[in-house]
Amino acid sequence: MTDSVARLSHAAWLDARPLADVLAALDSDGEEARVNGGAVRDALLGCPPGDVDIATTATPDVVSARAAAKGWKPVPTGIEHGTVTVVVEGRPFEVTTLRRDVATDGRRAIVAFTRDWAEDARRRDLTINGLFLDRRGRVHDHVGGLADLEAGRVRFIGVARERIREDYLRTLRFFRFHARFARGALDAEGFAAAIAERGGLSRLSGERVRAELLKLLVAPRATETVAAMAQAGLLAPLTGGVPRLARFARFVALEAGRPDGLLGLAALLQFVAEDAERLRRRLKLSNREAKRLQGVGDLFPPLHPGDEAAARASLYRLGPEGYRDRARLAWADAGGEGGRWIDLLSLPDRWTPPVFPVAASDFIKRGVSAGPELGRALRLAEAAWIAADFPEEPAAIAAIVENAVASAG
Repeated sequence: MTDSVARLSHAAWLDARPLADVLAALDSDGEEARVNGGAVRDALLGCPPGDVDIATTATPDVVSARAAAKGWKPVPTGIEHGTVTVVVEGRPFEVTTLRRDVATDGRRAIVAFTRDWAEDARRRDLTINGLFLDRRGRVHDHVGGLADLEAGRVRFIGVARERIREDYLRTLRFFRFHARFARGALDAEGFAAAIAERGGLSRLSGERVRAELLKLLVAPRATETVAAMAQAGLLAPLTGGVPRLARFARFVALEAGRPDGLLGLAALLQFVAEDAERLRRRLKLSNREAKRLQGVGDLFPPLHPGDEAAARASLYRLGPEGYRDRARLAWADAGGEGGRWIDLLSLPDRWTPPVFPVAASDFIKRGVSAGPELGRALRLAEAAWIAADFPEEPAAIAAIVENAVASAG
């Protein structure tokens, strides 16, 4: 495909410092430099660019030398793949030399440097990610990305199965970008290739799968895309569980405008508390993420609008974040009218759980020995206090303590 060139309008960010300075330093004296990838795609869609990556004909040693000459900090973050991170005024720019794949194994590639922009574009995954933007505002397209972006179409560059075999993570990226940007059906060739190459998904690390799934689950067309993946047998090998598609669809509908990838993961894949441990192992979740999923548990005791005493008990045990998670998933399970559920969700704003008004000393002075008996008495008393809806009266608290002493002995 020949180089197609278009002009990007309203690209004030391209002329802003320090990006303009970095491009000027690298796009001179026989070398070229262009913004590439997601920043170009997003700018064409009218979205503010996030991280700005730069592709260049300059080799890593030249990039480093030019950065150092300007007083910037070059960091060899991926030198074997031609990547130097140039830090300017505290802002990092990932600068990568144009390259071509020499060998791939489905997870990583051995590359050789090139000065051919089309050759570099053809080694990328999707056409909408294969665009370059020069510092004069011209978009260079060697792979048909401009037409696909305008049509709302997400497809692989070249032969889909070949692109996937180079890096099996591209299967997940295909679905994620479809869920985010596409307007029509899944690209037939890409979908068929993903199914044919699904065995390669087992070679991906949990960290990489986690990152892609959490982004996919908050994309605008997540519901239908996840359903297509599940029906094609592409979710179970990644998560080890059966997806709850109807529940996830209700969750997404209720959460419109408030995306939460981790809670979406629970809505899709968690039945009972033990599922949190499976997901932690499979997806290499952080301790905080795993703890949050464990807090969601199996939604027992259940929450129902109108039963505010049970809701207060859940809020006391779970804390505000865990309570809201439980309530949001309970609403997705039940569906139905929103007003009463919204009222239930607002409980942490209306009621602050009190501090348990009983201490170990209350039992010790009644003859309860320190050790297992004391711990059992405290647990019994707390459970009774919660069941009584958190009484504050001294007489009621004293009765709870006496009953716990009798039951713990």
